[in-house]
Amino acid sequence: MYDVMAIGNALVDHEYVLTDAALEDTGLVKGNMTLAELEEQQQLLAFFTLAEIEPSKQAGGGSAANAMFAFASLGGKPFYACRVGDDKQGQFYLQDLHQAGVATSAQSIHAGGVTGSCVVAVTDDGERTMQTYLGTSSDITADNVDFDALTQADWLYLEGYLAMSESIQPAMTQLRQQAGIHGAKIAVSFADPAVVKFAKDGLLNMLGNKVAVIFCNSEEARLFTDKKQTKAAARALLEHCQIAVVTDGAKGAVIAQKSENDTDDIVIHDIATPTVASVIDTNGAGDNYAGAFLYALSQQYSLPECGRLASEVSAQVIQQFGPRLESQDYQEIAKRVLSA
Repeated sequence: MYDVMAIGNALVDHEYVLTDAALEDTGLVKGNMTLAELEEQQQLLAFFTLAEIEPSKQAGGGSAANAMFAFASLGGKPFYACRVGDDKQGQFYLQDLHQAGVATSAQSIHAGGVTGSCVVAVTDDGERTMQTYLGTSSDITADNVDFDALTQADWLYLEGYLAMSESIQPAMTQLRQQAGIHGAKIAVSFADPAVVKFAKDGLLNMLGNKVAVIFCNSEEARLFTDKKQTKAAARALLEHCQIAVVTDGAKGAVIAQKSENDTDDIVIHDIATPTVASVIDTNGAGDNYAGAFLYALSQQYSLPECGRLASEVSAQVIQQFGPRLESQDYQEIAKRVLSA
């Protein structure tokens, strides 16, 4: 049995630390994710080499995978569906997940494929800007999905980046239908402002008639709903979900919940962001927030407790390089927050 089945792009992250001026020279949009072909990514890496900017870290990445890594490290049982190549990067990627307790399937490995990679540019303010070459992950289809895993799961977690992939949409529809048949609740992460800007139709397909939970940040929520204020956007998201979780960096998070009995009754929870000494790297913060929140929710904790755990985990993530903590770090945070 699994607590959650997730599906997302499998990417190995390569992190670089650079100045705002250097980032501007790359042409990337700060704080956003840009899709690229292999040649474009090679050009970006060549720029870094010419500018003598060395990579600071290689780590398993991918939005849903980061969330499931946090989920497993906290003590949950996740299954992750993805597509990697039968190359060294793919082996590294899956082994990293297995060591954390994230189950995968042999269907994830595509013979002859090249595992996707993400160049993460981290500026002095800790903001992450990404250029992603999806590799074989761009061709993920129903063949890479172990649908039987969903029959054993209580939750289905869908990564927003997949809204940009046409090949996966039939599988998304099938997963939603199967979740309904087996009573699994659905959570959707918007993942990045670029997804809302350029693939809103794909997101709407993920959401279907309605899902249990939406995870997004304030910018994504406002883009999606056309609301100017975060709380107003969170309320508007409830047209598509039962619970809307909207993060807003140092300003905290807003959790909006629609009553199951009275559609006009909306409860708003404000969750404070812990004070941090310094922001080093925001890569993976939102993913970890979603993974930690969903873990606590799956264990029947209250929404404020879910929010506090998620905030503490993501606050720790942004104080280090890389999108994931060590497993014991997650457990120490859970012990401190959930036993308080």
